[in-house]
Amino acid sequence: MSDSATEPGLILASASPRRRDLLAQIGLVPRRIVAADLDEQPHAGELPRPYAERLAREKAAHVAAMLDEPALVLGADTVVALGRRILPKAEDRDTARRCLSLLSGRRHSVLTAIALRPTAAWAEGRASERTVVSTVTFARLTDQQIEALLDAGDWEGKAGGYALQGHAASHIRFVSGSPSAVIGLPLFEVAQLLRGQKGAWLP
Repeated sequence: MSDSATEPGLILASASPRRRDLLAQIGLVPRRIVAADLDEQPHAGELPRPYAERLAREKAAHVAAMLDEPALVLGADTVVALGRRILPKAEDRDTARRCLSLLSGRRHSVLTAIALRPTAAWAEGRASERTVVSTVTFARLTDQQIEALLDAGDWEGKAGGYALQGHAASHIRFVSGSPSAVIGLPLFEVAQLLRGQKGAWLP
């Protein structure tokens, strides 16, 4: 991908260091990172998949509308769901504890939606979207194990109160689907969408 200002660059509409690092894993370095400042509360009665897809779409569109340069904006959202229930991002210890207690000994879904939106300055770009659903199963957690996970601190800001690449990995019995999507970005699907764009985004 060219760094020339006349060529479209990839803009990541997320401040997540995990998503930046995942892109680097497949050789992609965003030209810029522009976090989308949006209300991420689910709508009344909104189900997990439409919620994730809406937020990914809105993040990409919001950042694309801010820019006057030729670019392709990548938005993403990851949702942890127990059936039809959306678990929150854990912004405090009590929320993380409640999430881990709910997930203990149970199978749940992790949905990551991605959306690409070209800026108005790049007429040849095209919008595209994909959603990946993975399944994660936790072993039954004791109260002591939950507190140890909370003490580790890598739950902060994570959907469902845990990070697959963190301390919770020692309690996860089974993952079916895309591990990178559970972490925050489905790399295969991102690569496929970029290969569908005009230009040499990826070989």
